[in-house]
Amino acid sequence: MPIFKAPVDDTLFILNDVLGLERYHNLPGFADATPDMVAAIVGEAARLAEEELFPINLSGDQEGCTRHDDGTVTTPAGFRKAFDLYREGGWLGLAAPEEFGGQGLPYTLHTAVGEFLSAANMSLMMYPGLTQGAIAAILEHGSEEQKRTYLPKMVEGTWTGTMNLTEPHCGTDLGLLRTKAVPNGDGSHRISGQKIFISAGEHDMAENIIHLVLARIEGAPEGVKGISLFIVPKFKLNDDGQPGEGNGVSCGAIEEKMGIHGNSTCVMNYDEATGYLIGAENKGLSAMFVMMNEARLAVGMQGLAISEIAYQNAANYARDRLQGRSLSGVKAPDQKADPIIVHPDVRRTLMTIKAFNEAGRALTLWTALKSDIAHRSGNEQERQAADDILSLMTPILKGVLTDKGFDHTVMAQQVFGGHGYIEEHGMSQYVRDARIAMIYEGANGIQALDLVGRKLAMNGGRAVMALFKEIGDFCEGNRGDDRLSGYTKALKKGLNDLQAATMWFMQNAMAKPDNAGAGSTDYMHLCGLVVLGYMWAKIAKTAEDKLAAGETAQADYLKNKLITARFFMERILPETALRKARIETGADTLMALDAAAF
Repeated sequence: MPIFKAPVDDTLFILNDVLGLERYHNLPGFADATPDMVAAIVGEAARLAEEELFPINLSGDQEGCTRHDDGTVTTPAGFRKAFDLYREGGWLGLAAPEEFGGQGLPYTLHTAVGEFLSAANMSLMMYPGLTQGAIAAILEHGSEEQKRTYLPKMVEGTWTGTMNLTEPHCGTDLGLLRTKAVPNGDGSHRISGQKIFISAGEHDMAENIIHLVLARIEGAPEGVKGISLFIVPKFKLNDDGQPGEGNGVSCGAIEEKMGIHGNSTCVMNYDEATGYLIGAENKGLSAMFVMMNEARLAVGMQGLAISEIAYQNAANYARDRLQGRSLSGVKAPDQKADPIIVHPDVRRTLMTIKAFNEAGRALTLWTALKSDIAHRSGNEQERQAADDILSLMTPILKGVLTDKGFDHTVMAQQVFGGHGYIEEHGMSQYVRDARIAMIYEGANGIQALDLVGRKLAMNGGRAVMALFKEIGDFCEGNRGDDRLSGYTKALKKGLNDLQAATMWFMQNAMAKPDNAGAGSTDYMHLCGLVVLGYMWAKIAKTAEDKLAAGETAQADYLKNKLITARFFMERILPETALRKARIETGADTLMALDAAAF
């Protein structure tokens, strides 16, 4: 049977020692996030994840959701009880504004505990996860009346939320959508159409479901310039604000999916449902992108989370499974064979995943901290700088962490050999669940195009140049420290590859856009390698400083960090040269074949 233990100590090390969360107590909500408070919250989230969410993960996958003849949906056994515990604990409102019933704590802390909960039960955590995105969109673009009407119940978790973009003929190209909105004359609209792949679209865990739906108002321009966003509740609200009669919204089917079986991914039918415009008419994409960007960061975190739980199970199995003898001599003389963890290739697999997870955790929390600064700082220059990095990192975090998250679940499954292919060990579920994260909230190829086609050139390249400077300054500032030379030299080499690839795009992609498209995925992963290397360099510096200061309680933990950091720098970061070489080949051979030749 699978195991899971939330990485509490590692998370606290990143928050307190590497990021220095206490240094940001001037930001709203951070003063309450003392080390003791953070430790208590992280510890309680770990307990919830390990004791309540994780035990129903495998059974939820096996049972799945059930749609009934009346269009209602029942979630797997135990899901409703676990969601109630999550809701009653105030977890959904951890970082939400206090004026709407939230606790106003840092988004960074919300992200930290989100990893534990998603690793324990990814399907279950998608229900409140989509609600978080809907809350963000209403906060930024909703009217004051809409905020007062919907946010308190959503922050409380009594109501949940969804995002409705995709239609049967229309995925990434939203300009093709057909869902229509007809004005009622009283400020509301009648919404008609069908949406597919709607996560948490219908379920039995909330009193109401608040759907955010993209639709085109009659007479609006064609393409994306004519799209508006609407709030469409499952149940209309009575005068007292409580759910009343049904609203012409129904679940037509539950999608038959490869994974995340415990989440009700629905075909949603809108039959003249009453909807309420959010933001300006025909400006729905800007409002929806608030939700999508929030979701993309959360999906990147899912990639890390699923990689972590797959790694834990593979490492546990490798310590126990006896097969063959060590190449360097017997390691378990009292046994008929050695545990497979002695074999170098098994070690390569585990170290690769471990090195990614620990740097990925730091990168996720570092990016979340940028989000906090961008949204909470009173200094305009500081806000802008943080928002630049946040915008740049969003496609990298989503694309790289989910690509690697899936790769690592497959690698972890391989450690089990034939047992990894058997459902009772749970590894199959992690592989199946991880696969969706590469697809939803914008497939990873789209993330790479967004990075190369939009984010690099945004504001004259201000964000990427700031990133280059920050990493370069770190390398230069620590160049004289012999303890860190192995890390900074490797990081500087990776940074040089990234800068050269960026310059190649500037020189070769404007006249021939296919060059940008052909190299975009390699560029996204090249960026990912460098920023993960930057995280490892920061972790190594922190570990070296603590050991030099006489740290004893964490000495073994810190020494293990340094070994893992060296592994990343020696075995993983050199891939930047490969990515750069691929980018510089351009698009010629990629685009040469006629379509009929495929």
